[in-house]
Amino acid sequence: MARAALSHAKGNLPSRFEDLVALMSPRAIRDEVAYDNTIEMLDRLTSLRRPTKGQQQYLDTLSVLVAAYENEHHAIDDGLSPLDILKHLLDSNGMNASQLGELLGNRSLGSKILRGERELSKGHIRTLAKRFKVSPALFL
Repeated sequence: MARAALSHAKGNLPSRFEDLVALMSPRAIRDEVAYDNTIEMLDRLTSLRRPTKGQQQYLDTLSVLVAAYENEHHAIDDGLSPLDILKHLLDSNGMNASQLGELLGNRSLGSKILRGERELSKGHIRTLAKRFKVSPALFL
């Protein structure tokens, strides 16, 4: 979908997966325009307070496509794990484990995640992507 067409669809997002597909069909990302459009849609989806099952399924689908494209075209460093990326984002934003926990809804959760004792949930990933303005795919 061209950027102009996507920007005209700025209203409320459909709640059903099929309707979201009709708005922007998920397909392999082949160029930067498609990448930018997909990231724009991911941003809209991650900003939803309570996504429906269809919206979450669509978000998951787009995240896989973005991750595949980023792995091929925007690789940061093959040695970085999602936890390494999170630690870098926290450091560059002057945040500590407690602040991470507060962001995720439980102060003690931040240190558990940073020690590798707890995995990030889909909700955590949405919150982090929105807070740091990055693709949710970075945390997958």
